[in-house]
Amino acid sequence: MPQIPVEFFVFGVALLGIALVPGRALLWALLGLGVLLAYKLTLGGFADGTGWSGLLSHLGHEWVPLANLFGLLTGFALLANHFSESRMPVVLPSLLPDDWKGALLLLVLVFVLSSFLDNIAAAVIGGTMARSVFKDRVHLGYVAAIVAASNAGGSGSVIGDTTTTMMWIDGVSALAVFDAYVAAVVALLFCGTLAAFQQQRYAPIVKDAPAGVRIDWARVAIVAVILVCAMVTNFVVNSFFGRYSDRFPYIGAAVWLALLVTIPLRRPDFAELPGAARGSVFLLALVLSASLMPVERLPVASWQSTFVLGFVSAVFDNIPLTALALEQGGYDWGMLAYCVGFGGSMLWFGSSAGVAISNLFPESRSALRWLRDGWHVAVAYVLGFFVLLFVLGWHPTAKLRALLPLPPVTGLTQIGGLPAGYKILI
Repeated sequence: MPQIPVEFFVFGVALLGIALVPGRALLWALLGLGVLLAYKLTLGGFADGTGWSGLLSHLGHEWVPLANLFGLLTGFALLANHFSESRMPVVLPSLLPDDWKGALLLLVLVFVLSSFLDNIAAAVIGGTMARSVFKDRVHLGYVAAIVAASNAGGSGSVIGDTTTTMMWIDGVSALAVFDAYVAAVVALLFCGTLAAFQQQRYAPIVKDAPAGVRIDWARVAIVAVILVCAMVTNFVVNSFFGRYSDRFPYIGAAVWLALLVTIPLRRPDFAELPGAARGSVFLLALVLSASLMPVERLPVASWQSTFVLGFVSAVFDNIPLTALALEQGGYDWGMLAYCVGFGGSMLWFGSSAGVAISNLFPESRSALRWLRDGWHVAVAYVLGFFVLLFVLGWHPTAKLRALLPLPPVTGLTQIGGLPAGYKILI
């Protein structure tokens, strides 16, 4: 029987503490990270070396995604406050149906937003709107559905989620990733409909806005500027400067630059920062801990192993999982995008969108309650996966990064339509 690495044991204990003692989630995350670092420094070693030099080398690879994540989580907390203070959410109920279909339509809006915007922003905007239209009485099952909708919307778009952007940069076709929407739409309709009925029974939409409410269009404009800055920066950096994307946290910096530049128009409520920073540190501790796991490779690529990765991504950060899959190759990239994207919705700390929305709904920081009230998310994941498998099947595709010239070799013949002397780097 193979021995379980110490790192997995420590990480598992930390995750168990987070799940069972939600009021001490940050403490468990930091404690787990501290024990992991102490072990790696003294006995274990890092992928790039041992001791402090190995740690510094590891942090050199990880600091950009961590800084980007921190900038997005804290920046979008202020964005959500701008949106709430604009009083736009107070007026929006009049545009939605006043029964369960209104709750479902709100989830569809989150899905659409996430397809071209970061899923953190889509989840935060969806949560802010839900607090307004349901008068701060939001069922936890509906909160889980908001996270699921944001992760589903980003799963089929190369600019909608970090993992799909990673695939795009590495040579995966945007059309291959788009296949994920076959599963994502099914999953959204299933869990979204059930969550809408949950919410309707718990607290229906309040359609009528108070008399005399006036929208603060300046704050609406600020929200639009921040979202456009995030979207444009994400697109430009990854489309034209992909080789430099791991050198600086461009997206997080763009969000904060937009926040600071618009202060003369409306000052953000910086009182929101401590709570947002606390949730951000929690997620960063989990992401850094996950990056320390000795996962040299994944199981052989197949639809079965891809299906399992969805459940793994609920507790293990999907960014290193995606990086390993890209290095290994041989996957159906649309299926993988759906699994590592939507799979994280099954637990509140399984995705950055879930951690971000927990700042708005602290009661969501209970894994047991999330599983109990948001059970339909896990069922939706399974249903969406098998619909995708039945409709499109398992079709792994190559990553076509470039045609690289080879040194001339005597007797080399033309193969597969490529000129002699060339190969496809996969």
